[in-house]
Amino acid sequence: MIKIPRGTQDILPEDSVKWRYIENKLDELMEIYNYKEIRTPIFESTELFARGVGDSTDVVQKEMYTFQDKGDRSLTLRPEGTAAVVRSYIEHKMQGQPNQPVKLYYNGPMFRYERKQKGRYRQFNQFGVEAIGAENPSIDAEVLAMVMHIYQSFGLKHLKLVINSIGDSESRKEYNEALIEHFEPVIDTFCSDCQSRLHTNPMRILDCKVDRDKEAIKNAPRITDYLNDDSKAYFEQVKQHLDDLNIPYVEDPNLVRGLDYYTHTAFEVMMDNPNYDGAITTLCGGGRYNGLLQLLDGPSETGIGFALSIERLLLALEEEDIELDIESEFDLFIVTMGEEADRYAVKLLNELRKNGVKADKDYLNRKIKGQMKQADRLNAKYTIVIGDQELENNSIDIKHMASGESEKVQLDQLVDYFKE
Repeated sequence: MIKIPRGTQDILPEDSVKWRYIENKLDELMEIYNYKEIRTPIFESTELFARGVGDSTDVVQKEMYTFQDKGDRSLTLRPEGTAAVVRSYIEHKMQGQPNQPVKLYYNGPMFRYERKQKGRYRQFNQFGVEAIGAENPSIDAEVLAMVMHIYQSFGLKHLKLVINSIGDSESRKEYNEALIEHFEPVIDTFCSDCQSRLHTNPMRILDCKVDRDKEAIKNAPRITDYLNDDSKAYFEQVKQHLDDLNIPYVEDPNLVRGLDYYTHTAFEVMMDNPNYDGAITTLCGGGRYNGLLQLLDGPSETGIGFALSIERLLLALEEEDIELDIESEFDLFIVTMGEEADRYAVKLLNELRKNGVKADKDYLNRKIKGQMKQADRLNAKYTIVIGDQELENNSIDIKHMASGESEKVQLDQLVDYFKE
């Protein structure tokens, strides 16, 4: 038997209604914040991610699904959304649009070759936001407020916003030099990934999952000690906005994120439930990227954004026993007796559905009792029974399933009855 590839999942009907509910709610929230949807290809040039995400990252080095097409071009299934959105921004010259900054959001599958674990798949669904064209602490605060609003709108309460400043390129350069000097004497005791990153991206050593408990990481220099005056001032303004918005946060100087394009504000939203098992502690992350567009041969515009996993959102809701307010009520189930009634029901169903009535009928030639059970399983609000007598008299009883009460209606007026 052919089975699903490792690290992927089938989203069955009982779960897909949850996905659709979440996606619809996210669309509504984006409309409130004035962000517009963008859809980019599922595969892009490999160079986009090598340059945009960073050669030294785990994503590029270990996790990308890359292949040669028939034209011998190297293509990659997108491992994240920001680089593709920025590529589209540059290619379509969005910096020339009258409405600035350009506020975009996306929602779709991403692909990374990772070890399968709870809340983590090789094909996963990512919702993300990018605001490009403004370097202003207030839009950083807007994005941070938005991400908290998203999670809270689904009823989540045990949340922690963790923030940091990575500073501008000048601050990062000085900080990287300090990290190299700090880690160089003990780098032989670190994992091979950390050793390879020492001179290419030493900040990533702070983010290592293997060596995170080593004293050298705990005692490492802090980026906040190397921020220049401009970077400090920017970060202080972001925090002031958060204070004004009454959004609590925790500062973590070791928060550097996993991708190379981040500058200034970096952040994560984490589960903060003491009873939580810790499998998906981090729900989402993001930050500002002031050099990414130029890195991809674009204009000197800046941006900020975040990405969240739909799978992890669903797990968080499950962890906090939150039931989504999903409408499951079905309008009408038609019970039929005999061939003529069944034939009439086919036509009637078509008219009902064209008028927006959620309706269905039996297709397995079940007896009346079996058909009524099917109506119950569908949570039908009403049922009608059509037989020879109902056809002859042009009259049926509409039964309200919850109350058990019935009402007589002309059969040829049933569509109008439901429209009213």
